[in-house]
Amino acid sequence: MASRIYHIDKTMKIGVVSDTHISGSSCELPEKLTAELKKCSLIIHAGDMVDVCVLDSLNKLSKVLAVYGNMDSDNVRSKLEAKEIFSVGGKKICVMHGYGHPDNLVDILRNELFSEKPDIIIFGHSHVPKNEYIDGVLFFNPGSATDKVFAPYRSYGIIEIDKEGNINAEIHKLIP
Repeated sequence: MASRIYHIDKTMKIGVVSDTHISGSSCELPEKLTAELKKCSLIIHAGDMVDVCVLDSLNKLSKVLAVYGNMDSDNVRSKLEAKEIFSVGGKKICVMHGYGHPDNLVDILRNELFSEKPDIIIFGHSHVPKNEYIDGVLFFNPGSATDKVFAPYRSYGIIEIDKEGNINAEIHKLIP
């Protein structure tokens, strides 16, 4: 897999979503979410969109980089990789949905991805937002923008990387 490199001359705003779990005839993302994602230079979906219509909807808002998750349809899996690695402003970012028990998720991702020497690991699977540096690496899970099975609120993430490589990452609650 060829690594993508995004050179930036100003701050790059990246919208991060995961675990949207949308299927069937209704392929609507929350209005507040789509309004915020339109302002981003790049949207990352960390898997479990379930239906390819989510990918199509996101592509109408901005450039999209996505991976498939354990709940994604064969159609989604045929269009995406399990893992993406790219650089923005000199920062290496690995995206992988994750698998296994949520309590072991960080350890699983660390074992899978630390050989890549990432600055940021973006993941999903647990539906629980996480924005934490561990061993010098930012582990970032935006939570789920549409489901609150395992978390008390719906959420998405914004990561900003400036031309000096400074990272600002935030989780945003989606209040209905």
